[in-house]
Amino acid sequence: MAQQEPYKKLIIAVSVIIPVVVAILFRVKIDGYDFSFLPPIYASINALTAVLLVTAVLAIRNKKRQLHERLMKTCIGLSAIFLVMYVLYHMTSDSTPYGGEGPVRYVYYFILITHIILSVVVIPFVLFTLGRALGGNFEKHKALAKYTFPVWLYVAITGVIVYLMISPYYA
Repeated sequence: MAQQEPYKKLIIAVSVIIPVVVAILFRVKIDGYDFSFLPPIYASINALTAVLLVTAVLAIRNKKRQLHERLMKTCIGLSAIFLVMYVLYHMTSDSTPYGGEGPVRYVYYFILITHIILSVVVIPFVLFTLGRALGGNFEKHKALAKYTFPVWLYVAITGVIVYLMISPYYA
């Protein structure tokens, strides 16, 4: 079993540590820095990630494995950059309350809550999918990727939607 999932313990640890550290860092407030320019940048990173995820799937369907691999590694890198910027912004800025009213408010909170939950869920999915590819277990990689892809794509797209919906309310 260890041969099939050589990174299992590391992936589980990282999948727990990342959300815990992010939650802790959200409680840390650092005054004196203005990173208010970051939300449109990290929303753009989410948009680019979504485009590259779709492009990577098209690449592998067209038997362009090397392109697929490069695109997926780029998506992982973009997601890491996004996370750093997101945490940095929230450590140096107050939360922005959503100001929309009526039914759109419920839509916003539904999208936000599902985005947050799935952004935590997608971490082990991505890491296990990557681990299977790195280990050369492409059948298991493909089997898991069919679940990882839509979840990751949803997180990337809803990140942009959340930004667009809340951006009018930034101070």
